[in-house]
Amino acid sequence: MDIRKIKKLIELLEESGLAELEISEGEESVRIARFTQGAHAVTQGPAVVMQAPAAPAQAAAAPASAPAEQRDENLVTAPMVGTFYASPAPGAKSFVEIGQEVRVGQVLCIIEAMKMMNQIESERAGKVVAVLAKNGEPVEFGQPLFAIE
Repeated sequence: MDIRKIKKLIELLEESGLAELEISEGEESVRIARFTQGAHAVTQGPAVVMQAPAAPAQAAAAPASAPAEQRDENLVTAPMVGTFYASPAPGAKSFVEIGQEVRVGQVLCIIEAMKMMNQIESERAGKVVAVLAKNGEPVEFGQPLFAIE
């Protein structure tokens, strides 16, 4: 794939605000993903990974039970239908764990929707008291994912 095409795809990703873009052209494919927080390596701008497309296979993490009386304002819900992933890559440490303090804008998880990896960020600061979704499982729009106090 021509480097000019890749540069154009990077520009498209930056302008659109998408988290990830994957294009296949014959036997070649390119996946461009933007990592803002939670990634182990610090990157300036989007990261480019050239590889054959592969379905993410992550180890299942056991969800915690929600406290019996959880107020709606303490819940982080799924903004879309997709597949819930607790970590940035298979075998990697989860973005957040029960008992961890989080800040506004911190990545909590990824929801894969239509081959796009969407980072879900916290809209409030507090402590994670429950993880309500199971890693690798489908989630519905509005489904509670986390409880944060």
